Amino acid sequence: MESQQTTDFFREVFYIHYPTVRRKLFGLVRDEAIAEDLAQEVFLRLYRNPPDEPASMGAWLHRVLTRIAYDYLNKKARERMLQEKQTLNMLVTGGSEQPSNEQVLMRQLDQEEVREWLEELPERDRKALMLRYSGYSYAEIAEQLQVRPPLVGTLLHRATERLRRHAEAQTHAQR
Repeated sequence: MESQQTTDFFREVFYIHYPTVRRKLFGLVRDEAIAEDLAQEVFLRLYRNPPDEPASMGAWLHRVLTRIAYDYLNKKARERMLQEKQTLNMLVTGGSEQPSNEQVLMRQLDQEEVREWLEELPERDRKALMLRYSGYSYAEIAEQLQVRPPLVGTLLHRATERLRRHAEAQTHAQR
């Protein structure tokens, strides 16, 4: 009998909260089909692991839907960055499958030069840039650097500027 009560309770919660959950997800991801899929994921989690306190259902659903939406958006951002890197790599290699020995040597020299420039930066700047260009999200970078997430953009901007200024100074010194 308890199973029937659980099913009825779940069905009632679903009918009451589904429209709100889907609407909030759509507001975050801006795609109807994705919002539908993510809403199903929210209610699947509810079914598998309901909150201890049914009175806090709305807050629980909001917390779960927000987490699911941000996980989805972070995954899409990483995929987009990977695609951009692959596209850039194809442009650098001229679209050929195998880069020439000269291209490989030039890329290695460029990477060594950038590594040297990075070594000149403060540790936090170096780590922030390495994490960002390794595909980490701002939230992940904030966690790694133990800073508040809103500070990551500023930190990355300043680190990029320091790296750019250092690279320009080194380039001018070599001339």
